[in-house]
Amino acid sequence: MSDDLNRQMFREEAYDLLGELETTLLELEQSPQDLDVVNRVFRALHTIKGSGSMFGFDGVAAFTHEVETVFDMVRNEELAVSTDLLNLVFRARDHIQKMLDADGGEVDAEARQEILEGLSRVSQEAQPAPEPAPEPVPEPASEPAAEPAAEAAAEAAPEVPAPPAQAPPAQMQEAAPQAGDGTLYRLRVRLRQAEGGTRPDLAPVFEELARLGLCGEPLEETAGEEQVWSLDLRTTASEENIRDVFFFSEHPLEVEIVAEGREPASAPEPEPLFVEEPEHRKLGEILVDEGVIGRDDLAEALSLQKPIGQILVETGKAPKDEVEKAAAKQAKGREAQAAKGPAEAASSIRVAAEKLDCLVDLVGELVIVQAQISQVVGERADPVLTALSEELERLSDALRDSTLGIRMLPIGTTFSKYRRLVRDLSAEFGKDITLATQGAETELDKTVIERLGDPLMHLLRNSIDHGIESPQERLAAGKPAQGTILLAAEHSGGEVLIRISDDGRGMDPEAIRAKAVEKGLIAADAELTNKELFKLIFEPGFSTAKKLTSVSGRGVGMDVVKRAIDSLRGTVEIRSEKGKGSTITVRLPLTLAIIDGLQVCVGGDFFVIPLSLVEECVELLRQDVEEAGNQRILYLRGEIVPYLSLREWFGINGAPPAIEQIVITRVEGSRVGIVVDSVIGEHQTVIKTLGRVYKDVEGISGATIKGDGSIALIIDVPRLLRGVVASTQ
Repeated sequence: MSDDLNRQMFREEAYDLLGELETTLLELEQSPQDLDVVNRVFRALHTIKGSGSMFGFDGVAAFTHEVETVFDMVRNEELAVSTDLLNLVFRARDHIQKMLDADGGEVDAEARQEILEGLSRVSQEAQPAPEPAPEPVPEPASEPAAEPAAEAAAEAAPEVPAPPAQAPPAQMQEAAPQAGDGTLYRLRVRLRQAEGGTRPDLAPVFEELARLGLCGEPLEETAGEEQVWSLDLRTTASEENIRDVFFFSEHPLEVEIVAEGREPASAPEPEPLFVEEPEHRKLGEILVDEGVIGRDDLAEALSLQKPIGQILVETGKAPKDEVEKAAAKQAKGREAQAAKGPAEAASSIRVAAEKLDCLVDLVGELVIVQAQISQVVGERADPVLTALSEELERLSDALRDSTLGIRMLPIGTTFSKYRRLVRDLSAEFGKDITLATQGAETELDKTVIERLGDPLMHLLRNSIDHGIESPQERLAAGKPAQGTILLAAEHSGGEVLIRISDDGRGMDPEAIRAKAVEKGLIAADAELTNKELFKLIFEPGFSTAKKLTSVSGRGVGMDVVKRAIDSLRGTVEIRSEKGKGSTITVRLPLTLAIIDGLQVCVGGDFFVIPLSLVEECVELLRQDVEEAGNQRILYLRGEIVPYLSLREWFGINGAPPAIEQIVITRVEGSRVGIVVDSVIGEHQTVIKTLGRVYKDVEGISGATIKGDGSIALIIDVPRLLRGVVASTQ
C-alpha cells in the first residue's frame, strides 16, 4: 500500500476521531466527574497521536501528545475538569483538524503556542504545593552525651538499607515513582522474528510504558522463531491502558500481562451493559434455573463424569421427559448461536464518495436502459420478452434501492457539530441554552446531508440570537433561565422532516409587518395572515435585529437558507407564537439521484412533477374556467385552490384540449394546481442536471431521459410558484 494511501486513510480515520472527540467533550461538560467519558476523550487523543506518528504526521502527533498529557492528569484524578480546560481542548481539537486539512503541516504557530501555554497554565495551577520539609526535633537537654556516642556508632556500623515493605524486582529503574504505588504487572512481549534477521526497534514502545509508572529494564531472549521481552511495570494505570501502548506498534506483537497475585491476562472482554438470558446455556443450568434439580444435585451429577442428562435420569433426580425438553432447548440455543455467528462477523469497509457517486450514475443509466427495453417489448407483445423485461425491471429496481441505501446515512452524524455551535454561541451571547435532539437515526442521502449543513447552521444561529432570551428576560417572563432548542428529524412518506424548535420569545407579526413596509416588500395596507408574514423573513435583506452581531443584523442568512433548501427540492414552513417560541420545519426528499415522479404532457412536450408533492389529479373543463371569470381558481370540495398553466408559463404553442388536467400539489403548506394537457402516469426519474445556460430558468430543476430516448423536464414546483407570484407583482 502506498504512503499516500496510508496517509489518506489516517486522515479519514482521524476526522472521525475528531468528531467523536467533540461529542465526548460536550458530554464531559455535562458530566465532569464521569471517568468513563474522561477515558473516551483520552483514548481518542491517544489514538490520533499513535496513528499520526505511525503514518508520518509528526506535527499532529507531537501537538496531540501535549494535550493527551494534560488529560492523563484528569484521568488520574490529578486535575479537575474545568470550563477553561474544556475551552482549550476544544481549541486544540480545531487546531488538529486544521493541521490535517493542511496534510499535517503547521497552520498557525501562534495559535498552537497559545493553546499549549494555556494547557500548561491549567495543569500547573492544579499541581499540589510541595509539602514543607519537617523541622528537626531538638534532642532533650538532659542527655547531651548520647549524641556523640550515637554518631560514632553510626559511622562505625556498616550501611545497611532498610528493607522496603514490598520490594520491587531487581531490574526496576530508580528514576520512576515510588515502588509501592499502584499494581505490579509482569509483561511478556512476543514477536516472530522478521525475515532476514532484521532486528525490530521496540524502544519507543518501552519508552511509552515508562511514562505509565515504574518500569523495569526489558530482558530479551530468543525462543525458536520468536523474540521475547520480559519486564515488570508498577503503575496506577489500568490493564487496558497498558495494552493501548502496544496497539500502535507496527510489529505484530503478542502481549501477556500478569497482575501481581492474578492469573495471566488475555485481552479483556467488555462488561455487559445489561444482563439477559444467554442464547446457549448448559443443560444443568437450565434444569437448575427451572427448579427441576438443585445445585447440589448438579454438582453430584458432574462428579460422575457421565452425560449429565443420562446421570440425572438414572439417579432419579429428574424425569426423562423434563431432561428431553431441556435438551431440546439446549439444541435450539446452539442453533441460534450458530445463526448469529456470521452476522456478528460482518464488518464495514470505507469507500470513497466518488466511487459511490459513480455507482449511482451507472445505476441511473441502467434504469434508463431498462425503461427503453420495457417500451420496446411492450410494442412487440412477445410473451417471452415481456417476462424477461419484467424480471429485468424487478432486478433494476432492487439494485436501485440497494445502491441508494448505501448512500443513506443517519442524520445524527452531523448533530455533534450543532451541539458545539450552540455551546459556543451561547457563551458568546451570555445565554444559557441546551440543544436537545430527536430522530438521530433518521437516514438521508449523503449528498443531502452535506448540502443541508449550512442551512441548518443558519437556522440554529437565528434561534440562538433572535429566539432564546437572556436568562434575566426568561426569569422575568416566568420561564426557566435555561432555554431549549430541539433539533428533530423523522421520515414522512418519501420525505424527511427536520424541525428546529425553541421555547424563546417567538416572532412578532407586527414587527415583521413594520419592517416589510419599511423595506418596500409589502404595501402599508396589505392584508396578510401571520403565516404569510412569517414567510417574509426569507426575503433578501430582511432583518429585524436591532444591532449587529457576529451572526445577525446584516440581512443575510434566511434568504440563503431558502435558496439552499429550494436547491434540494425542499420546502420550509414556519409556526410561531409570540412569547412561547417558534418551529421551523424543513421538508426534504430522501435522495437527489433518482426520484418517483408523475409524468405529464403539454402539447408535444413532456414534464415530470416530483410525486412527493402531488396530492391528486382532477379535470378542468372550459365551463369551470368561464364560471370562475378567468380568475385561475378552482373550487375543490369547498376549498379554493389557485392554479397556473404550464402551457402559458413556458409559451407552448397550440390550443389546449377541451378537458385539461390539474395536478394538485402542496407546497409550503398551501395547495396549488398545475394545469397540463394530460397525465401519463408514474415515472421512475433519473435526475440529470442541466447546463449552466439553463440554471436560472424559473421552474426547472433538471431533466430525465424517457424510455424512447426523448427528454422530459423536471418541474421545480416551489420556484415555479415564486416565479408566477413575482411576475404578477
